[in-house]
Amino acid sequence: MTDTRLATAPAEGEPSCFHCGLPVPPGADYRACVLGEERDMCCPGCQAVAQAIVEADMEDYYRHRTAASPRPDDDLNRVLEELSIYDRPEMQKSFVANREGDRREASLILEGIVCAACIWLSEKHVRQLPGVESFSVNFSTHRAQVVWDNRQVKLSDILKSIAAIGYRAYPYDPNRQDRVYRRERHDMMRRLAVAGLVYLQVMMISMSLYFGDFLDLSDDLRYFFWWVSLVLSTPIVLYSGQAFFRPAWRDLRQRRVSMDLPVSLSILLAYSGSVYAVLTRSGEVYFDSVTMFVFLLLAGRFLEQGARHKAGELSESLNKLVPQVANRFEPDGSVAVVPAFDLVPGDRILVRPGGPVPADGVVLEGTSGVNAAMLTGESIPETKSVGDEVSAGTLNTESPLVVRVEKVGQDTMVSSIVRLIDRAQSQKPRVAEVADRFARKFVVGLLVTTVLVTGVWLVIDPSRAFWIAVAILAITCPCSLSLATPAAIAVSVGRLTRSGLLVTRGQALETLAKVTHVVFDKTGTLTSGELVVRRVEPLGEIDEDRLGSIVSALEQYADHPVGRALHAWGEGRSRPVQAGDVESRSGLGVTGRIDGETFAVGNARLMGELGVEMPRHQAAVDELVVWVARGRQAVARAVLGDELREDAAEAVSRLKAAGVEVWLLSGDQPARAEMIGEQLAIDRAVGGLLPEDKMDRVARLQADGARVLMVGDGANDAPVLARADVSMAMGGGTAVAKHSADMVLLNDRVVETAFAITYARRTMSVIHQNLTWSVWYNGIAIPVAALGFVQPWLAAIGMSVSSIAVIGNALRLRRG
Repeated sequence: MTDTRLATAPAEGEPSCFHCGLPVPPGADYRACVLGEERDMCCPGCQAVAQAIVEADMEDYYRHRTAASPRPDDDLNRVLEELSIYDRPEMQKSFVANREGDRREASLILEGIVCAACIWLSEKHVRQLPGVESFSVNFSTHRAQVVWDNRQVKLSDILKSIAAIGYRAYPYDPNRQDRVYRRERHDMMRRLAVAGLVYLQVMMISMSLYFGDFLDLSDDLRYFFWWVSLVLSTPIVLYSGQAFFRPAWRDLRQRRVSMDLPVSLSILLAYSGSVYAVLTRSGEVYFDSVTMFVFLLLAGRFLEQGARHKAGELSESLNKLVPQVANRFEPDGSVAVVPAFDLVPGDRILVRPGGPVPADGVVLEGTSGVNAAMLTGESIPETKSVGDEVSAGTLNTESPLVVRVEKVGQDTMVSSIVRLIDRAQSQKPRVAEVADRFARKFVVGLLVTTVLVTGVWLVIDPSRAFWIAVAILAITCPCSLSLATPAAIAVSVGRLTRSGLLVTRGQALETLAKVTHVVFDKTGTLTSGELVVRRVEPLGEIDEDRLGSIVSALEQYADHPVGRALHAWGEGRSRPVQAGDVESRSGLGVTGRIDGETFAVGNARLMGELGVEMPRHQAAVDELVVWVARGRQAVARAVLGDELREDAAEAVSRLKAAGVEVWLLSGDQPARAEMIGEQLAIDRAVGGLLPEDKMDRVARLQADGARVLMVGDGANDAPVLARADVSMAMGGGTAVAKHSADMVLLNDRVVETAFAITYARRTMSVIHQNLTWSVWYNGIAIPVAALGFVQPWLAAIGMSVSSIAVIGNALRLRRG
């Protein structure tokens, strides 16, 4: 169907559509902000196209065009084509992680976020898209994590959906995030500078007006000063005030009231009332209050912005650890410098001394110390040699390493840690969700209260009603209610991560603060989980060095923990020998021939089957005995054990000092579990438990009113980790355990469990302090303003101080 509007040109003096040039129909109210000004549009289609062009950062189109666009669809197609670039696999590999099937996860930067209400709106809007599984925004960094089904929705559709509600979204990269931060800061500084400079001029004029009676100021000169104040104040309102007007208008278009609405109304009312006084030459002007109000609010928001960036600096610093370039070995053996995102699994790269590792991989050549302090909290470099794994972002400190690339981009450990940090910081405890709901209703209640109070004052003293309404709108601070929790959560998650404890779910902190019982698994949690040879006792003429050669040769291909421990012991103290006819017997041991003689390494059952006579022996309940035999003669006895972690005793002691009851639930033999319990002074230790038995024990504790923290490391711990109120997995544990847990101990230091509980309690205390302050402040401020005891300029100071106090109190947690 042909669009008949194309044939109609606007009559002289008739408004025309800024986009297509056609007449704007009478009564049409379609507008879009283009090139910094509100422009008239003739229809929803042109409005949508113009907004899409602006949100895609393509306003130069309007600057350089020579004629209005006759076909809006062409421009819409152009915008859609620009956004569809992000659907291409080569564009996505640097910021998109592929999940099972067609599920994908990406990090996005959001611009235009100013408060918790913006986050709520964007999350609610995007989550409604078909195929979007989750969408959460980090308050501190304004970075969003989105998971979607690529069969149902494309990334470009998600970006367009975000733009449709007035925000701008970009694929995340650290450099772009820095540019966004700098742009936000510079924009705020410019608005603040304009407000500050003009405010000083207006105040100088106001001083003359205040002392006019003493200076015998004529009415004409007084009126002239009014006009000068009006001219000076206008840039503050029209330019600096945009920081409040735009978010408020954007939310109103979505049929929502936000926390910027009371601020915007108070500015506009005070300014409009003063303008009316100038034009009618009657009443009073409050341009000094308007300029001071805007200046103080912008100063408060500027400080809040800096605190927010500081609270989110951890995840930004982690992202910057990964270098932008890598030294890749080419097929001809040469080394080429390539972008890190061009690496693919299987590539061989050279990591020079002093340089960061650009991807997760396995060492092929070389031995060197690698510093992983930012990932694990451990400042001492760990020695890495052939066969060891290295992570992107860690620092090679000593010698060159040749590494085979295993994971790149969003699949690396550091990227997964950043995603988990973002998820934790974007999730809120239940107390925060209640506060957010209350804050949204509070704004509506505030507007109603303002109308009612104004009506009462119109009866009591009409001359004061207007300015009392302005003071009520200005002094209230619902944003402090919504800032109370995300600010504290963001700081706490960053602080815990620096201690080697990764919080993967924000709600975990609230539950952790209420923990009454900590339940540990034994193997791999309180113990190292790796068997070591405690001692070897020769029983015949074969010395220890010869035994080392025999054991190392027979166990060199072992994939069992006992075999690996014996091989490691023998390899370090012997000369290599060759073993033939090696046969591994599952659950028993291994046999083979060395120098024409038959040898066996295994348990008592294997020795019995081979007819080997063994002397009597006594072993502790936590020890495992392995025999070495030549023919039918036992020549040595090796004693192995699983060592306690060096900080296990300290962890239990600190937990008990914090008022927490400590339990040990293990699948190991009851005698061994009880012995560990006695060594560590654990309140209760139970062994011989299956995974379902552990779940049953935890369920019984919970039924008695206990709040349980479960700490484990194995796949068999996953069910009980999920069953506990809050859970923690060891960093060296299985992927299943870490996926099931609310927190991950990256450095495997169990003593951090005690620190986590005490720090979580402190975090919740700060959150409650912030909420209490916000409630008391607003509860006192509104009645005082309603009674007429607060001037608008004082109201602006009160609101700014309220927000800054909440952020400042949260930042105290950084020193924990």
